[in-house]
Formats: sequence, structure tokens, C-alpha cells
Amino acid sequence: MSVTERLSTATTNALDMFLRGGVADLRPMPRVLIDKGPNRSVYRFTGAGAGEPVLLVPPLAVPAFCFDLRRGCSLAEHLVDGGRRLYLVDYGNVRFSDRGLGLEHWINEVLPRTIRAVSKDAGGAPVHLVSWCLGGILSLLTHADQPDLPVASIATVAAPIDMTAIPLVAPIKPLADITNGWILTPVYRVLGGAPRALVKRVFQLSAIDKVVTKPYAIVSHLDDRDFLAQIEAVDRFTDNMIAYPGRTFGQMYHRFFRSNDLSNGEVDFGGRRISLREVKAPVLVVAGTSDGIAPQRAVRRLVDVLENAAKVRFETAPGGHLGVLAGRRARTTTWRYVDEFLDQHAPLG
Repeated sequence: MSVTERLSTATTNALDMFLRGGVADLRPMPRVLIDKGPNRSVYRFTGAGAGEPVLLVPPLAVPAFCFDLRRGCSLAEHLVDGGRRLYLVDYGNVRFSDRGLGLEHWINEVLPRTIRAVSKDAGGAPVHLVSWCLGGILSLLTHADQPDLPVASIATVAAPIDMTAIPLVAPIKPLADITNGWILTPVYRVLGGAPRALVKRVFQLSAIDKVVTKPYAIVSHLDDRDFLAQIEAVDRFTDNMIAYPGRTFGQMYHRFFRSNDLSNGEVDFGGRRISLREVKAPVLVVAGTSDGIAPQRAVRRLVDVLENAAKVRFETAPGGHLGVLAGRRARTTTWRYVDEFLDQHAPLG
């Protein structure tokens, strides 16, 4: 591309960004509601193909469109175009009245009911879970706790279980230990949870270098429409963070971050112990090479504790916490791993 062409493209992109509503195609993939209940709306993507159903499982506190970030960089779009029968669970917004909900609510109720609804909608076929971050941990714990659920395989992306390997946690943990956890406990109890503004700031802090250099990156890439569209889509994503329910946040803080229970593959919810060693389905584990929230070592630990899974495949892919799932390079790395995993365990025929 000549200098003149680059200037012309940059000018068009700048006008679209600042005066015409943006450059990203943010239209969601078409879908229909098949099941609804407390903290869950289950959707089937229209145009989905045949084969065993695939369910997208997001983490808590983020918008479910993490799997459908923008056209051209949407894992949902990719899987539908690949002929998959695709579903999504959306937990909706968290209200103050949800402050008493703990992680067991998602493990006991939300995900089991979702999985059964998807299986029923697909004619009783077993379900393949594709999950991100805490969605992966919840998927594994649900399968371990309820082995009778029709779960055929689980693909996890950026799902950390060794919290000592997370840089954001390391500076806080000694102070939390000294104060017996009271550094944050009064805050989330008063507020009813971790507010969405806090969740957004933590996510941004994990990629502070990109936040600081963002203005320069935009100016230097004004002729790269795909790059600009990605920044716009990520901005929309971070602007739509969701709060954590108080009890859920408390469990994550005390059980996961302070005690680091999950690193040993077991966690206790009020005397009820769930072990990841009960996971029997094949599992794909993907870690981001530059992920500040779920570093490779924090994710890699899953391979050690999933000792009874039918098969465990570990892969790394470029990108930060969101980038490894929905970044531009994920299209040829993470998505390829997911395709290969599903082709092996849920062949289209």
C-alpha cells in the first residue's frame, strides 16, 4: 500500500471512529432463547449445524459476549460457520439481592440446569463445554460434583487454579494473611459484592501497559481497520463488566486467593468438598503467553490435578487474558486448538 493510500485509509478510519459511530461490526450473532431461570438465559445460535451440542460457558462478572466480541473476531461466529450446534449461557446482571449467592449456586443449579436444557434441545445428546477463565473452573467443578450430567468434554481457556502464580495477587496476599482476610472483607460485605467498576479496573490493571500506550497505538495504526476494530470491541467489553455477588466474591477471596485451595485440586464449600480429580471427561487446557490474570503456571497446574480425566491436552497461545480467547491471533491458535479438540471428541460426521 502506497503512502497516499495509507493516508486515505487512515483518514476514512479516523472519520468512522470519531464521527460515524465506530469501525467495528458489533452485531451479535443471531440466537434464540431455549431456557430461562434464575441467573441463567440459555441461547441456541441460529444457523447452527449438526453434531453434538457445544455450550459456551463464560465466567462471572463479565458480559457473555466475550465469546462474540465482534464480527470477524468472534469464537461464536467461527464455531457456527464451522457447522457446530452452538449454545451460550448468559448469567445476566447481578443485583444487590443476589449478594447471598455463592459459587455453589452456579455449580448446583445454574450450570447443571443449563447443561440439561442444552442436551434436551439437542435431542438428548451429550454436551461439550467451551469455557473461559472462571467459567472453566466452574465447568470442571460442576462435572466433578455431578458426574451424571451429560458432559462429553471440557475445553478451558485461561482458567487459573494456582493463585500464587498470579502477579496481581502476590502483593495483596501477605497483608491479607496478617489481617486474617479483613483487608477486603468489610468492603464486599457492605457493598454486597465486588462492584462492576472495581472489576473493570482490575481487568485494566492486568494490561496497564496497553492502557498507557493505547493513544499512541491508535494513532500509529490508523490505517489498520482490523486493529482499530479490535480496540473498539475490547473497550465495549470492559465498559460492560458486571458485579460479583458478595458471597461468591468472598469465597473466591478466601478459598481461592488466600488459601489457594484449588491448586491442590480440591475446594470446600461449607463442608462439601469437590475434587477436580473426579473429572473423567477429556479436557483441553489453553493458557495465554502474556496473560497477567491467568499466567501459564497458574493454568498449567490443571494438568497435574486432572489426573483421572480421560485425556488432558495443554496448549499455549499468544495474548493476554481476553486476547487468548478473542484476540486477532486467537483465530489461528486458540480457535484451532478448540477445533481440533472438538473434531476429536465431537466429530461432525
